[in-house]
Amino acid sequence: MDCQQIAPYTYRIAAEGEMRVPGIVYATDELFKQAGVEEALQQVKNVATLPGILKASIAMPDIHWGYGFPIGGVAAMSESDGVVSPGGVGFDINCGVRLLKTGLSVEEVQPRLPDLMHEIMRRVPQGTGERGALKLSERELRGLLEQGARFLAERGLATAEDLGHTEENGCLEGAHAEAASPKAIARGHTQVGSLGSGNHFLEVQVVDEIFAEEVAAVFGVWPGQVVVMIHTGSRGFGHQTCSDHLARMAASAARYGYRLPDRQLACAPLRSPEAQDYLAAMACACNFAFANRQMIMEEVRGAFEFIFRRSWVKLGMELLYDVAHNIVKREEHELGTGDGLAGGRDYPGAPGRKRQVVWVHRKGATRAFGPGHPDVPADYRAVGQPVIIPGDMGRESWLLVGTEKAMQETWGSTCHGAGRLLSRGAAKRIQSGAEVRRRLEEQGVIVKAGSVASLAEEAPYAYKDVGRVVEVVHELGISRKVARLRPLGVLKG
Repeated sequence: MDCQQIAPYTYRIAAEGEMRVPGIVYATDELFKQAGVEEALQQVKNVATLPGILKASIAMPDIHWGYGFPIGGVAAMSESDGVVSPGGVGFDINCGVRLLKTGLSVEEVQPRLPDLMHEIMRRVPQGTGERGALKLSERELRGLLEQGARFLAERGLATAEDLGHTEENGCLEGAHAEAASPKAIARGHTQVGSLGSGNHFLEVQVVDEIFAEEVAAVFGVWPGQVVVMIHTGSRGFGHQTCSDHLARMAASAARYGYRLPDRQLACAPLRSPEAQDYLAAMACACNFAFANRQMIMEEVRGAFEFIFRRSWVKLGMELLYDVAHNIVKREEHELGTGDGLAGGRDYPGAPGRKRQVVWVHRKGATRAFGPGHPDVPADYRAVGQPVIIPGDMGRESWLLVGTEKAMQETWGSTCHGAGRLLSRGAAKRIQSGAEVRRRLEEQGVIVKAGSVASLAEEAPYAYKDVGRVVEVVHELGISRKVARLRPLGVLKG
């Protein structure tokens, strides 16, 4: 494949054939030596054929093969003639991550860590089961789908500060519960407040090193501080929602005259009934996920209160931020001549550039809005949006901050994690789950899991080095390092 390096860590796939825009891949040289990279790059090309795509089909350094879009893919569509594609969001709608701060130091937590991890495991359901921490009737679930984390706030399970530090304030507008299928409702009403399985996890971590002291001070982060990272999504509800609407769009693609290079790119015009129904149902799944992570955080707060015999308020357990990884959203961005500019309004101080509404698909990518953006919480706006990048149990996670360069080049987006190197089957053939657990505990990481056997699927060697991925986006300037977070204890789904 003709993929030419045009700048450090930046590769370009020239538009050819049915491609409407080029592909831009942010990567290291090592990426091109990895198994499966050709398939992922082909998906970058395929996405570039979609009607209404603007500027480029973009891939982040954690790119790997996915359904339709590559995981790590970003694409923005014109509101006037673009499409929406469920493959550009994925099955785990609003899989995302939140970071909960504490006022405790690692010296205070370490002696009680085994008891703390046991209590968290007792309170937070994990695995593929149907049990969640919050029991809801079907009617109550419909309310949660339309209100997101606000539904929990009305019941004393979230604070105004929690909502303000969650992307979209914990509720993506446009959600209509009637767009969700009865099967999705049935799968979701028992799972609110559950971790799930696969790569989802909950980690107790320590702030290992600070890289941007001014930004860290604004975020309330300091060396030796204990934090908790929660990584999960919309569970069975989101998976069913994606399945339902993929089938409908696949059946309608020919009617709209679309010739797609891959049937997994099933899509529909943004103004079509199929797209509008999907967006309403996807918003429901996003709201489920925001509420799911909020409910898990409440259980974590309760576990800390039980172990440390103080209220979570006195323990300083404040939400730093919550970000989505798999989502499509209506946003306003700056465009110029050659970007697919059509109308829009003038952008002050930038001749020839305008602000225009676009629909941004982020599939395994994190929003990374820069300083001054109105969607960044007011207390963070001077420095930019927090960006939370999870690791792989054995290696570090990262706290970054969004930048103006991301706004200019990547639709305000950056990487979302390490990115898989090995399939789950291949990872299981290398070590058993028990061996993975033993090695992690030798590193000083306490491991709790609903299924020890499943640990082999998520072993650190199954993933790219997250530090290397973060180095790329930092050097590119599409997000900046703030702090490195080291795992102390992990709960796996």
